[in-house]
Amino acid sequence: MHNITLIKGDGIGPEITDAVVKIIKAVGVDIVWDIQTAGADVIEKEGVPLPQRVIDSVKRNKIALKSPVTTPIGKGFRSVNVQLRKELDLYANLRPCYNLPNIETRYENVDIVVVRENTEDLYAGIERQVDENTAESIKIITRAASERIAEFAFDYAVKNNRKEVCVVTKANICKLSDGLFLDCARKIAKKYPNIGFREILVDNCCMQLVQNPNQFDTLLLPNLYGDIVSDLCAGLVGGLGIAHIGKDYAVFEPVHGSAPDIAGQDKANPTAMLMSAIEMLNLKGETTAAAKIKSAVFETLKSGIKTADIGGNASCSEFTNAVVQRL
Repeated sequence: MHNITLIKGDGIGPEITDAVVKIIKAVGVDIVWDIQTAGADVIEKEGVPLPQRVIDSVKRNKIALKSPVTTPIGKGFRSVNVQLRKELDLYANLRPCYNLPNIETRYENVDIVVVRENTEDLYAGIERQVDENTAESIKIITRAASERIAEFAFDYAVKNNRKEVCVVTKANICKLSDGLFLDCARKIAKKYPNIGFREILVDNCCMQLVQNPNQFDTLLLPNLYGDIVSDLCAGLVGGLGIAHIGKDYAVFEPVHGSAPDIAGQDKANPTAMLMSAIEMLNLKGETTAAAKIKSAVFETLKSGIKTADIGGNASCSEFTNAVVQRL
C-alpha cells in the first residue's frame, strides 16, 4: 500500500485527476490518496493558493501527483509550482518527450528527455522595481545546483540506456552565469566516459529541434531555457507529463495548463496526467502496473478513441472508460 498526496488543482484539474485515480484503481495498485486542494479556488477560503497543509502532506508522504493550477500572468499570486519546488527542494525537472500512437504530429520516432534545473536562474523570483519605467530581475546560477542537476542528467542517462547528454546554454552572451552552468556540466561529463557529451546554444537548439529533433537524446538546461525548450518539445509530439524530483520528495504533474475555459465540460484530455502517473508508479516500484497502463493508453489511442484536442470526438470520461476496459 502506498500513501500519496493528490493535489487536485483547479480548472480541468479535478476532472483529469479523477480519471487517473479511476485508471490506477482499475490496474490494482493499492493507494491511499491524501487529497489536497490548491490554487485560485483555495484563496477565497484560506487566503493563500498554497496552504501549509499541502506542503506538510507532501513532506509526510514523500510523493505527490498534482494536476494543473492556474497561475495569473503579470499579476496576482506567485506560481504554486515555483513555491512547491522551493519548499521541497525539487531541483530536477524531468520531462520525457516521445510520440504517442495514432496522433498526427510533424515528426516520428522522437525520443527526447529534457532535464531542467528547477530551483534557481530567473525563476528564483528576485525582482525589484528600479523606478516607474524600469524593472530588474536577477539571474542566479550556483555551482552546487549546476553540478547537482548535471549529475542527475548523467545518472539518468546511465540508468535508462541513453546515449548522450547535450548541455544547452547561452554562454556566449551570459558568460558568467551560463558560463558557470556550462563549466559544471563539462566537469561532471568527465566522470561518465561512456555517455556522449556535447554543447549547444539555446537559440541554435530551438532551430535544430524544429528541423531535426531525432538528433537529440537527453537535454540538460538551466531553469528558464528548460521551461521554454520542454514546451517546444511537447509541441513536437503533442504533449507530455513531467516529474519534479528532489533528494527527499517527488511531485509528478502534466505540463499543460488548467484550461478554465473547458472546465467541467468533460472535454479534457487526461493523457499527460496519465503519463505523469506512470512515471510516479515506476518510482514507487510498481513497474508492472505502470507498463499495463501505458499499454492500455497506447491501445486506446490506436483504436481511434481520442479526445477533441488530438483529432477525436471522445469525452474525457469516454477515453478514461476505454482505458479501464482494456485493463
